[in-house]
Amino acid sequence: MTRRRVVIVTYAGCQALDVTGPVEVLDTANRLLGDPESGYQIEFVSPAAPLVRTCSGVVIAAEPLDAGQGPIDTLLVPGGWSLHDTLEDRDLVSWIGRAAGRSRRVTSVCGGSFLLAEAGLLGGRRATTHWAYTEDLARRYPDVTVESDSIFVWDGHYVTSAGVSTGIDMTLALVEEDHGAAFTLELARFLVLFFRRHGGESQVSSILDAQLADSSPIRGAQEWIIDNLDRPVSVSQIAAHANMSARNFARVFRREVGMTPGQYVERMRIAHARKLLETTDLPIRQVARRCGFHAPETFFRRFGRALEITPSEYRHRFQSISGSGLLPEPTPAR
Repeated sequence: MTRRRVVIVTYAGCQALDVTGPVEVLDTANRLLGDPESGYQIEFVSPAAPLVRTCSGVVIAAEPLDAGQGPIDTLLVPGGWSLHDTLEDRDLVSWIGRAAGRSRRVTSVCGGSFLLAEAGLLGGRRATTHWAYTEDLARRYPDVTVESDSIFVWDGHYVTSAGVSTGIDMTLALVEEDHGAAFTLELARFLVLFFRRHGGESQVSSILDAQLADSSPIRGAQEWIIDNLDRPVSVSQIAAHANMSARNFARVFRREVGMTPGQYVERMRIAHARKLLETTDLPIRQVARRCGFHAPETFFRRFGRALEITPSEYRHRFQSISGSGLLPEPTPAR
């Protein structure tokens, strides 16, 4: 098996984590695989070679763009705070367009999708970017179908991911295509990832949503909801726990949390269901009941609407396989 050549385009002001997140996934994969011929050959190229200063001051050593000639397995383009100026670099944009033609896969993180679109690579395709810039992407490139709430979008051999850390999720999906789900689950566990996220998941974290409230009555109501996910709960019940009228509670809750109490309850139930599917062997109907879905059909419908995957498929893809013995002990990279 030939090593997969990964060429990462860097430029002055690019986002360090857009680069280092995917790199750490690939480097760790190399170490776990233990076979240099089955892993990834990572190369950095840049118009700012030999030393590229990212927007946070991290410096990356890179080769000139000309070093990126020849067949490429995966081309990766990051975003960055300097993206507006970078889009004006016609030489870089043209190079990306040409390199894409030599690549088996073309990928981007965050604002890197703007560079792919500027190079004419995303016309007629689905794509995403950081949630703060999806409207700008759609307005600037109307021939691109922008999926504003996906963490990464796979269209043909083009894969675009949302903001910053989602480059890790996208790269795990690339590794899964190359080495299978079992290896990738062990890789995610080795990277100490709390969840493996698939592309259709929302860019807005339901776990972070649980931490948004500023006032103690609303925080207390959120904690009560999480402690009672297995029970039918109404807005009036939650409001009573917060010592507020139902109408005032709903208004304040939406203002502080950014969604209605009902929407919040459902998000927490889906998040809890994901955890149970990943960490237990409970029958799916029992998972549904523990998460407050006493009609399994409702659970299947709501879970599928939220994650675009069935509970059974989710468990198959994401459940921990601790102790499977599928992988060798990590060995030093070569």
